[in-house]
Parts: sequence; C-alpha cells; structure tokens
Amino acid sequence: MAQFLTQNSDIIIRLLVAVGLGMFIGVERILVHKEAGMKTHALVSLGSAIFIVISEILTIRYSSIAGFDPSRIASQVVVGIGFLGAGSIILQGNRLLGLTTAGGLWVTAGIGMAAGFGFFSLAIITTVLVLFVLIVVNKFEKPIIKISDNFDQPKS
Repeated sequence: MAQFLTQNSDIIIRLLVAVGLGMFIGVERILVHKEAGMKTHALVSLGSAIFIVISEILTIRYSSIAGFDPSRIASQVVVGIGFLGAGSIILQGNRLLGLTTAGGLWVTAGIGMAAGFGFFSLAIITTVLVLFVLIVVNKFEKPIIKISDNFDQPKS
C-alpha cells in the first residue's frame, strides 16, 4: 500500500484537491438551501479530475498510435456536464430555476479538470472566484432584483 501511495502521490493529490474544492462550493450551495450541495459538487469535480488523469495516462501509454487524441476525453467532460446541468434547470410558472446550480456544476467540472491536470493554482483561484460570485455578488444582486421587480409592477 505504501508503494502504491508513493508511486501515485501526484494523482492522489490531484484527486484530493478536486474533491476538496468541489466541497467548498457545495458548502455555499447548502447554506442557501440548494439541492446540489457538497456531495454533488465534490463528485462533479472528482469525476472531471479522474477523466483528465485518465486522459494523461492514455496520452503517455498510447502516444505512438497515429490519430489517437486523448484530449477528446476532456471535451466530452464538458458535454457530459452540460447534460447534468440541464437536468437541474426547471421552469416554474414563468421563472427558470436552477440556472445558478447548473452554472456552478459546470464551473466545478472545470475546477476538477484543472486539478486533474495538476493546475492547482488555477483550480484554487477559480474556486475563490466562484465563491465570490455565489456569496458576494448574491448580496448585491438581491437589492437589484427588488428594484427591478418594482419597475415591473403596474402603476395604479
């Protein structure tokens, strides 16, 4: 087991960073009572990271095969996460709900991909920016929405 950990420490670190950063975003989602929380964001980030790690391993292992393009795996992660995000969007009356959740899942997949490639600074900075948007921008958005709703009200 110790030999496995030593030989694969870089991969393990990548996966742990992906899970941890996904969980940070999920905590914020739980605090605002959203369905996709820590587990969902952690799994999206981890899944993205493992597909990137697989892509890198395949590149090394099969680089001599003409026409082999493991970067397609990364592009399919983006497509696949779009499907998951679309499932989180619902129409309730005349309002769309779940767009922020879908966007959060999408960017969490990107964070996982960055961690999977070993771009830890990029993954961490992106996580901080996502939390900034979800927490700080939300504080500014609420009063603007109220003002906007007042403009939409018919005048008596």
